[in-house]
Amino acid sequence: MKKLKFLYLLLAFGLLVISVAPANAQCAMCSANVETNAKSGDNKTKGLNNGIMYLLAAPYLVVAAAGYIWYKKYRRKDVDMNIRPQKLNLN
Repeated sequence: MKKLKFLYLLLAFGLLVISVAPANAQCAMCSANVETNAKSGDNKTKGLNNGIMYLLAAPYLVVAAAGYIWYKKYRRKDVDMNIRPQKLNLN
């Protein structure tokens, strides 16, 4: 059983190593161009900023939705509180 788990782990790791794709990032020249366009009043920078805000908000919305579903599914509705009718002396 341990060998099978190890084989699956090795297979998953091998697939991750094989399926590496190059990532394209914004270079310094592109970011300087965007800053210059923002100062001159170009509308393309507003779209870039809106896209960044959209990508920033998406994970928070997913976590909030999962939390709401978890709260609705697992909250206790009929909890019986067994409290003694006599007063407690805490001294």
